[in-house]
Amino acid sequence: MTPRISLFADVQNIYYTCRQEFGRHFNYRALWDELTKERELHTAVAYAIDRGDAGQMNFQRILKDIGFHVRLKPYIQRRDGSAKGDWDVGITIDLLDAAPSSDIIVLLSGDGDFDLALERARRDGAQCWVVGVEALTAKSLIDAADRFISITEAHLLPSR
Repeated sequence: MTPRISLFADVQNIYYTCRQEFGRHFNYRALWDELTKERELHTAVAYAIDRGDAGQMNFQRILKDIGFHVRLKPYIQRRDGSAKGDWDVGITIDLLDAAPSSDIIVLLSGDGDFDLALERARRDGAQCWVVGVEALTAKSLIDAADRFISITEAHLLPSR
């Protein structure tokens, strides 16, 4: 039987960690091709912040063309200059909803807040994989995963 896989991408986390560690952008297409080969896709969701700029809208179109459902939250600039745009609760709910129907859950994030969600998804029978920049991924998240895939040069877009 072909394993069913669900992908959940914390776009902001992947963007900032790849930029900090490598100074380059993540190649979602390469990872998609790697993970969906010989597996049946159950669901794939990319969670992003909507600032409304043309570059970001083009990136969101690329994610949709790859096969992701793109969920957007508005970018909120607070009076004190800080910003808000957090998808942690949404990712957690969707991940837990998908777990009973998935053999493999893949979370693209380095955020340790997801460690408990992975532990719970495993109780529903799903294997839990994490994809992240190893140096910037919480140890608790790596420990909660059945498999950790470290983002390397092979997962990045070429330099411009």
